[in-house]
This record gives sequence, C-alpha cells and structure tokens, in this order.
Amino acid sequence: MATIKTRPTGDDVTAFLESVPAATRRAEGHRMRDLMERITGAPAEMWGPSIVGFGHRPYTNTTGTNDWFVVGFSPRKAALTVYGVYDGYATEPDPRFDRLGPHTTGRGCLYLKHLDEVDEAVLSSLIESAWASDAAD
Repeated sequence: MATIKTRPTGDDVTAFLESVPAATRRAEGHRMRDLMERITGAPAEMWGPSIVGFGHRPYTNTTGTNDWFVVGFSPRKAALTVYGVYDGYATEPDPRFDRLGPHTTGRGCLYLKHLDEVDEAVLSSLIESAWASDAAD
C-alpha cells in the first residue's frame, strides 16, 4: 500500500515561508499563518514539503484512514491555496463566498490570487466555521 506523502514533517514553518521565492506570496504566507494561528489556537505545522496545516483529524480515502490537518494553506506560485474551508461536494453553496472577493475554487481548495483583495472578515469566518465543524465531529 502506498504511503501518504502529505503528513507532518517536523520541518520549520518559518524557514519554509521564508523560502517562498515571490516576496508578495511570502508575505501572504506569513499573514495567513498568523490568521490561522489566531483563529484555531493551534500551532502551524508543515505537512509534506509545501503545506502549512493546523490541527489533526482522521481522513479516509483510497489509501485508508490517515491523519490530516483541519485547515491549512500553501503559498503557491499561481495562488495562495487554502485547504479545509471549501467543500466542492456540498449540495448548497455557502453564500459567504459571494462576499469573499476575487477567488476560484477546486473540489476541496480555495484559491486566492491576492490576499489583499479578499474580505478578511469573510475569510476568517470561513476558517472559523471549518475549525468549529471539525471540533463538533
């Protein structure tokens, strides 16, 4: 059976964020870390080589049941990718995304081209809901 690659590494989150090549994306990474740490009360942790995650929960997929983060992000070249706040499988779209500002979504990801262009209160609300929802499970 394949070993899941996205798992806690113990690597230094600050060092990873400082290694992001684009200054703007690097600054957004630090801002997102601060925002998620404030909301979750959990420390930032590296998951794999490029995802900063918060919290732990069981996740079942084709490889079995694994440990996974509750919310997280990755400061990628094309966009700041946010995990855990968007459910592409939901039957009813969350109306908060209409107020968020410029973004795109994938099945389980929220993509932000420019963090300064989104409503931080709405983004915070989405993170808070994702964190609280997992705590209620």
